[in-house]
Amino acid sequence: MSNYIHHGKRPHFRPAVLSLFILILSATGSAQEQPGSNYRLTLTEAVQFAKSQNKWVQAANMEESAVGQDRKDAYNAALPSININGSYQRFSSLTLFSEGLSHSTTVPRSPTSNAATLGADALFNIYNGGRQRAMQKEASTRLNLARLNTRDQSGNIALQTAGQYLDLVRLNDLQKFILDQLKRAQSRLNNINALYKNQKVTRSDVLRAEVTLSNVQLSLEQTENDITIANQKLDVLINVPDSVRILPVDSAAMPKPQMSSLLPLIDAAIASSYTIRKAAENVILQQSRLKAVKSANMPSMSFYSAYGLNYPNYLFFPPVNQAYAIGFVGLKAQYSISSLYHNKSKVAAARIRVKEMEVQQDAYTDNVRTDIKAYYSKYGEALNRIEVNQHSVEQALVNYRIVNTKYLNQLALLTDLLDADNLYHESRFNLVKAQTDALTIYYYILYISGNL
Repeated sequence: MSNYIHHGKRPHFRPAVLSLFILILSATGSAQEQPGSNYRLTLTEAVQFAKSQNKWVQAANMEESAVGQDRKDAYNAALPSININGSYQRFSSLTLFSEGLSHSTTVPRSPTSNAATLGADALFNIYNGGRQRAMQKEASTRLNLARLNTRDQSGNIALQTAGQYLDLVRLNDLQKFILDQLKRAQSRLNNINALYKNQKVTRSDVLRAEVTLSNVQLSLEQTENDITIANQKLDVLINVPDSVRILPVDSAAMPKPQMSSLLPLIDAAIASSYTIRKAAENVILQQSRLKAVKSANMPSMSFYSAYGLNYPNYLFFPPVNQAYAIGFVGLKAQYSISSLYHNKSKVAAARIRVKEMEVQQDAYTDNVRTDIKAYYSKYGEALNRIEVNQHSVEQALVNYRIVNTKYLNQLALLTDLLDADNLYHESRFNLVKAQTDALTIYYYILYISGNL
């Protein structure tokens, strides 16, 4: 069973398959120019390859990396703010006016026409009501959300890949069944033509057999087109060129997990579900925002310092034509009284949103609990349906052989034979559908429980 079903452990890849797909990805352009190639792939390999190579998963990984950089930026904001500044001015002569603007006198600027400054200043936040810690907590929570989104996206793509792979398995089996049905229809038409020549059946039987053969041929063409479409969709999910044709290694009859083996997944779904975990992180995120909003009601204190070289010296009077250097250190404290009324509604809104996130978390929990139990029940139903359909296939085959013998001995109508043939064909397809449906439900359970 471990060869087919993923249980959260890292699966073992066939080295040849990995090398093959790496080669495909590195030479996509040349691969598209050549005729399509066939590659055999198991369900587990297809799922794991999609989880690592799918473009949506790659985009989610990039977003996670970007949010990680945002978190670093939030922590870097706590470091001191340091600035270096400098300036130079060249002043013109000073023009003095007397008696309005009628008389003017020009004199040089004292003590010099040049002025320059060069210095550095630093500001370090000591306390601002917890805003910085709230921002850091929010950034960390966003990173946790991004990681969960990446895993959720990966699981969702894995679910789609499993469904597409099983759909391809189902269509391939349907093609085999239709080919068998086509052989039976051709053989039946030959037998009916022989009976018609011997005047044992009417012309209507021949015509009806020909129409049935044409319908089977049309069904075969439709199925072949469906296989091509399903293969292209699978190529997109695992991010390989469209010219690649995937041949499923696993069949619909692959082993299915027992009902008892799913109970740990069902019991742990509330704690491990991606949806519930993201809802819990959203509650923490909103709580951090509430703390950031409430910090505006608190005083702030910071340490600041500066040191610089100035020219000329304006500290004395009259100014002196000389450069001087001076610096200072100090503490700065402030409190916004207006925050008592400006921030009141913001705090109230933030508290309501915290409650909203908590209610959403409860709602998501209810949905996951309902869905996981429903899929568990449907999985048991699917296993029972497989047993019933296996018995139905055996009965339908025996029934077809009996009716076919009767018809050849003119003891049954052609309608009865065609009905028996369709029943046998449908029972075989229903068995494959039941088998693939069971596996699809199993992968849904893995995804909902956060284990895919």
